Amino acid sequence: MSGFSPSLKFKVVTAAVHGWTNLVCRVDDAEMARIPAEGPLIIISNHINFLEAPVLYTRLRPRPTTGFAKIESWEKSLLAWLFNTWGIIPIRRGEADMKALRRGVAALKEGYFLAVAPEGTRSYDGCLGKAHAGAVTLALLSGAPLLPIAHYGAENFSANISRLRRTDFNIRVGRPFMLDAGEARVNREVRQQMTAEIMYQLAALMPAEYRGEYADMTQATQDYLRFSI
Repeated sequence: MSGFSPSLKFKVVTAAVHGWTNLVCRVDDAEMARIPAEGPLIIISNHINFLEAPVLYTRLRPRPTTGFAKIESWEKSLLAWLFNTWGIIPIRRGEADMKALRRGVAALKEGYFLAVAPEGTRSYDGCLGKAHAGAVTLALLSGAPLLPIAHYGAENFSANISRLRRTDFNIRVGRPFMLDAGEARVNREVRQQMTAEIMYQLAALMPAEYRGEYADMTQATQDYLRFSI
């Protein structure tokens, strides 16, 4: 993950994928203009299905961007080729994959945008599931700010594509913030609260019916969040 100069293959592949997403989706991406031009930055996003990866990745360009994908994806030759072209980091789910986390921190130190889906698995229905604490670990180790980017509509892709209909893919961008434990010892309880605070920021960007595990916004706190703007 050295250097920000994309190869010709990278440019052609990324342009082709961007074009495909425009063909199958109507992407409401106006709010992405609010995303900073330079990193480091941890992008926090929800995970519905495969569709958000190509939509968001191609629209984050030309910002140098990487992210995590389940290691099983490399068992599929086309996905392996695409993710290797894009410099995506394989991660083992269901465990603390420190090798992947170290690669993520290294990318942030180089000024990359790092996309993270704290839920760790696809929801398929678009509703937020319970998140894991990996994003907290990355933020505390790297000192990088976080930015929530929520999306909804991709849950309709399978039904729409079978009827040759385009899918409305809506993107909402929140406010960047830092995690700050202050004088608190970062134990399991603190990590859980930090994780919840991150996810409530994501939930706040979504229509109520998509908030899932984080539907009760009265439970949202900001004890460990420090907003930059």
